[in-house]
Amino acid sequence: MKTTPCYLLCLNNRGLPASLESRKVYVSLPDVEAMRLGMVRVVDESGEDYLFPQERFVEITLPPSAQVAFGRKVRPLLMSAKRSGARNPRG
Repeated sequence: MKTTPCYLLCLNNRGLPASLESRKVYVSLPDVEAMRLGMVRVVDESGEDYLFPQERFVEITLPPSAQVAFGRKVRPLLMSAKRSGARNPRG
């Protein structure tokens, strides 16, 4: 299990158009329990993190400059996720 965020490309937003956008890159936060359930913890447009089915995404590698841009937003989310624990699943 990764202990750092990874980047996911949304392949399918069927049934969840208000929550996910197809072909959009999302940040996924580490979550061991979610992985056991076949889910991933994804940060949505509101800045909140939710669980979504893993099959809706594919992990991608971003160039370093894009990782820096995402990193500015991810650090506070990681700290918040550690304090608050799991949230409600979607999907």
